[in-house]
Amino acid sequence: MRVTSQILAMSKTFSYFAYGSNLLSKRIHINNPSAVLVGPGKLLDHRLDFLTYSKRWGGASATIVPMKNSHVWGAIWEIDNDHMKCLDNQEGVQDNLYFAKTVEIVLPNGEKRTCRVYQQTATPEHVDDIKELPKDRQPSTVYLTTIILGAEESCLPDDYREYLKSIPDNGYKGKVDIGLDLKIVD
Repeated sequence: MRVTSQILAMSKTFSYFAYGSNLLSKRIHINNPSAVLVGPGKLLDHRLDFLTYSKRWGGASATIVPMKNSHVWGAIWEIDNDHMKCLDNQEGVQDNLYFAKTVEIVLPNGEKRTCRVYQQTATPEHVDDIKELPKDRQPSTVYLTTIILGAEESCLPDDYREYLKSIPDNGYKGKVDIGLDLKIVD
């Protein structure tokens, strides 16, 4: 344990796996200006879902849920250790909305990278088809658009981007409370 903490102390950055709004560089840099995109990666044995209503975004927020034979694509960011608390705050760790965990992410070349990721503390009931997501668990149009634009920017696979586009949204296109006008929907 002592060796591990010494190695972490020597490292000035940590790897973060983003699968939601932080896929978009404009979004992640609001609270984490040191974030540098490493590239795409895949979290195995998890599925993407939406659950807790976010006043900030006007709809349900994304989460990951452990599930065998499923996967979630996302972006790996390298972030200064000094910004970890900012990321925790952004994700609502202090409010017990999300918790941080360490996962192995598979890179497109098959290599693995250890990353920090956030999962909601509540677990949504499984829906067989994401197109059947209940209305109260649908993300806002602006939030889902942010995710889709981030997926494109992060070079996630085309079939996964199509999957994201198939997720129903709740139609909310109004202002979001993230400290920046993303100007992504009419």
